[in-house]
Amino acid sequence: MKDHAKGFLSLVEEALKDVPEIDVFQVKSRLDKGDKIILIDVREDNEWSQGRIPTSLHFGKGIIERDIESNIEDRNTELILYCQGGFRSALAAKSLSKMGYKNVNSMNGGYSAWVTNEFPISQ
Repeated sequence: MKDHAKGFLSLVEEALKDVPEIDVFQVKSRLDKGDKIILIDVREDNEWSQGRIPTSLHFGKGIIERDIESNIEDRNTELILYCQGGFRSALAAKSLSKMGYKNVNSMNGGYSAWVTNEFPISQ
């Protein structure tokens, strides 16, 4: 894992025991097929404003737990969360799972992997 603080990485590793990851190629393929999924960008506002995956919703990691229920009521909806690298999204996905959302994934590699593969972005 990246060069992050040990405590943070420990939290991420713990979250990933319970949160399924999906890679960018699977996400892109599912979007291209028109699968019914909701992409959620959990990055900070300034990261979001610099670019994002088209069709994604934005609920920053600091507010997603507060705002998700009023925006996505169906707890069976398939949600794919992403951040810059896949760490914050894993933590947020764990929180949503604890809140009763049953089909939550974290996108491995995050927005960085999306951009690296030259997939489309919105600004």
